[in-house]
Amino acid sequence: MAAKRKRTRKRDASAGGAQLPALSTLRDLPAYDELAPSDAQRAAAEADKSQLVADGIAEPDELALAFVCRLDRGYPALCWEGGVFRAEFATRLTKDDGRVAVGDWVVARLPGGNDMGLVQTVLPRESDIARWRGSNRGERQTLAANVDVVIAAYALGDREPDMSRIARSVVVALDCGAHAAVVLTKADRCTDAGAAQAAVSRVLGADVPVVLTSSEMGEGIDDVRALVPAGTSGMLLGASGAGKSTLLNALLGRDVLETGAVRASDDAGRHTTVARRMVSIPGAGVIVDEPGLRSLPLVGHERGLALAFPDIADAARTCRFRDCTHDHEPGCGVRAEAAEGAFDEDALDVYLALASEMRASAGTLDPDVVL
Repeated sequence: MAAKRKRTRKRDASAGGAQLPALSTLRDLPAYDELAPSDAQRAAAEADKSQLVADGIAEPDELALAFVCRLDRGYPALCWEGGVFRAEFATRLTKDDGRVAVGDWVVARLPGGNDMGLVQTVLPRESDIARWRGSNRGERQTLAANVDVVIAAYALGDREPDMSRIARSVVVALDCGAHAAVVLTKADRCTDAGAAQAAVSRVLGADVPVVLTSSEMGEGIDDVRALVPAGTSGMLLGASGAGKSTLLNALLGRDVLETGAVRASDDAGRHTTVARRMVSIPGAGVIVDEPGLRSLPLVGHERGLALAFPDIADAARTCRFRDCTHDHEPGCGVRAEAAEGAFDEDALDVYLALASEMRASAGTLDPDVVL
């Protein structure tokens, strides 16, 4: 029996051959009491625990409520009241059930004698920050779960801000059940950062905070910290080179996360974040550090578009035709109100561009997918 237990520990430590960083080397992970499940999640956890015990799968003292604080090559690190442990997935989980994300609350089993736990159930999500992959089956990829606010990071420079790129992160956040904010990084590189901030605010409206930062100069960091107060979780979303890791280093007060250079031609950067992870911010809440995204397709996010641009969406409901493109059709409510100056011109341009993209990409969705 002792020899068998030793072989199990060796297998668990290697996690199926994947080289995972030792938990003892990881810094700035959140403590269990920094976040809390919702009442619905807590009730679901108790029901799941009772069922697992009744089915003879686990003893009551083996089961723990935990949240995923880090993902390395698909292997989760779970935070529970006793600390942090690695976990695999119980064979009873289906392929879809086993796709956990950082921020997920789970019921896990900690069998005696093993270095790894087993995720038994994934609890229902309060928010699901997801994108659609470029597939004719319309496959969703959850980037983070149970996030309170998505912070869209965008690097300023000599070029005019790409309003559509900034707005798409806001659209996804609102559609997925989270609040949205924008952080304009690298303000020291922009000749008129204040004007850029005002322009983004005009497009997105008063309900979306727009914060101007310069991590190099130490400016705006407290304003970012205020977006994620203690007890809440945020997520940084943006392309490689947007300055997310530099911003997190500034929030942490020291250089902990690796940063990289960007290409001068297009401001694109290399992926310096390879694991999805939570970072505990001193004096604030928890932030999910997400690897830079090369694409954020807007497939099936019509609800988010309406939430991001409510006035334009309301006008669209008065159009004569349900499939109105707001371009040339007679009886278009959007063009009628635009002619009277009801909308900011840049906001309308962004809305029309994103709506057109969503119409073009709608064919990639599986017809059985429920939005």
